[in-house]
This record gives sequence, C-alpha cells and structure tokens, in this order.
Amino acid sequence: MVSTSASASAVSDYSAWAESRRAAVTAPQGSLALVLTNWSPPGEPAVEERVARAGHPIDALFTRLQRTDIDTGLPQEGYRIWRQDSPANEAFEDIERYDYDPAWVVEGRFELVDEDRVVPFEHIKDGGATRGLPVSGDLVFEVDGSEYRLAAFDTNYGGPKLHLVFGDRTNGAETYGAGRFLFLDHPGATGDLAPGDSIPVTVDFNRAVVPPCGFSNQMNCPLPPVQNRLPFPLRAGEKTVRFAGDFAL
Repeated sequence: MVSTSASASAVSDYSAWAESRRAAVTAPQGSLALVLTNWSPPGEPAVEERVARAGHPIDALFTRLQRTDIDTGLPQEGYRIWRQDSPANEAFEDIERYDYDPAWVVEGRFELVDEDRVVPFEHIKDGGATRGLPVSGDLVFEVDGSEYRLAAFDTNYGGPKLHLVFGDRTNGAETYGAGRFLFLDHPGATGDLAPGDSIPVTVDFNRAVVPPCGFSNQMNCPLPPVQNRLPFPLRAGEKTVRFAGDFAL
C-alpha cells in the first residue's frame, strides 16, 4: 500500500495509544506479570488459594478461570499467579512497532452472518485441537483492489468487542510469529442488525497488537484461522516484544 501523510493529531493519538499499551502490559495484572497458569483435571474441584499461593510472595496476585476441557467436555477449574518481579517483567524493554501509517486505516463493513455461529480456533497450547468461539459476523474490506473477509470473534474487552486474530506475510520475520490481534467496537452490539445486514466499519490496523502469549508463555492464545491469513505484508501496529540481553520466553 502507498502511505499518505499522517496528520499531527493522528500521530499524537498513536503515541498516546502506544504508551497506554506499555502501561497495560507492565501493570500488576499485565501479560508480563503472568508466571503461572494451572488447570485442575477435568471435573475436579478448584485448587485452594492457599495451596496455589505456596512459594509465591504475599503481593502476588491470584485469579481464577474456567474452561471446558477439549477432550472430555467437562468443566475445568484453573488459576493464575501474577508477579511484578516476573523474569519477563524484569527483562522487558519495549514493544517494537511500525510508525503510524494512515494507509492502514481501512474502510470496510461488518456483515452479521448468524448471532449463534461458532468457528473453530486453534490455540497455541492445545496441540492442534480447536475451541469453538462465537463469530457473529465478518469484517469485509479491500486492500489494493482485492476484497478480504475475516472472521472476528465476539468478546467483552471493556465492552462488546470484535476480536480479530490475523496473520500476514510479516509474521516470523518482522512481527510476532503466531500472528497479531486487533480489537474493534462491536458494530452489531446494539442488536439493530439482522443476519445478512451489514454496517460500515473502520478497521485501523495501526492498533494491531502482539498477543498476550508474546509476553508470557503461560498464556494460551488463539491462532489465525486459514481465512484470516492475509497474503501480503501488513506493516502497521506492533511488531514484537523486545527483551534485554538473551532473555527468551
């Protein structure tokens, strides 16, 4: 794509967004602080907090989570431990990112397909198995005259959002190898759309981010499905996480 000149306000907003991202990942419950994710066997009770906290400092954060076990379909209880003195937090230097590029602010549309549609997404730690995630519609846009249709699943991230998991030709060379994330306000959250309807949407790829698994190996991130792997380099947004010295996740 050919870049056009960016306005000063857009560049300033991008810088402010970048600072907010740094603050988020280094926060007490930011991705860098996650040192342990533990799951009980399917159908078994949750681990007591005092047992989970053993060996961790008193100021470590403890949170619970749940999921459905892929193999058995049974509920699975889990917990996480977050520590500000995590090795990743102490080695973290910055998030590498591209300069703001207005050419990657793309006008498109959101098409509501079916409010109950579920699409299988492979996750990085699930050994090729998939988990069904709710995908009520598609993001449709053009790049250099070609139309692309990407599945973005429904989530709640400070309000109803579309969570786009995508890959492109920069992955593994310039950007995080497993793909990147992009969050958008959910255009269909008002309930005014019916299956088959569409609504204009702006997709700002300058807000593409390294997923949480790029900051902690205790995260289990969804991977881009085949239809979300773009056949061109998308040089916008975050690239990779920079750690000091020879630190690696």
